[in-house]
Amino acid sequence: MSSPVVEIEAVGVDLDDCPDCLAGNLNWLLTQAHYALGTELATAFEPLGITPRGHSVLAAAVGGGLTQKELAELIGLDKTTMVVTLDELEAAGLAKRVASAVDRRARVVEVTPAGRAKVEAADEIVTRVQADVLDSLGDAGAGEALLDTLGRLVRTRLAEPAACKGFRRREPRGRA
Repeated sequence: MSSPVVEIEAVGVDLDDCPDCLAGNLNWLLTQAHYALGTELATAFEPLGITPRGHSVLAAAVGGGLTQKELAELIGLDKTTMVVTLDELEAAGLAKRVASAVDRRARVVEVTPAGRAKVEAADEIVTRVQADVLDSLGDAGAGEALLDTLGRLVRTRLAEPAACKGFRRREPRGRA
């Protein structure tokens, strides 16, 4: 079964019309790839009733013992986004916050059995979509090389964000 493929035109970009100043721009290219992959995963996760962000939180919390703050730092979420995400996961019965045995002020995130089942199902979707995306590169080994290269970048040169004013990891949601 083939997974849906989000063409770059679907996000309003036709590479034939791409200005030369962006065609080699790593930030722009990664942003476009992130958006297209994120929307594809969000669509694929809809039947599970979770989001890619919810999956990331659950998958990281499955091992147990991590506080909300530790999970937020591990995944790269701001405090407010983590709280909102955990509220959603708790309401769905997929996770719960419990008092830490070592710090009574901290809350440890536990994944429920239902949450574990969602992680397994979502992991299968991620594996399928990721394989489809990487296979689209065509060259044998190109997908693995891309993963290896990106992994090295985020472990080394891009391991820490630069300090700057006004740059947000995620735009705030509008109030309904």
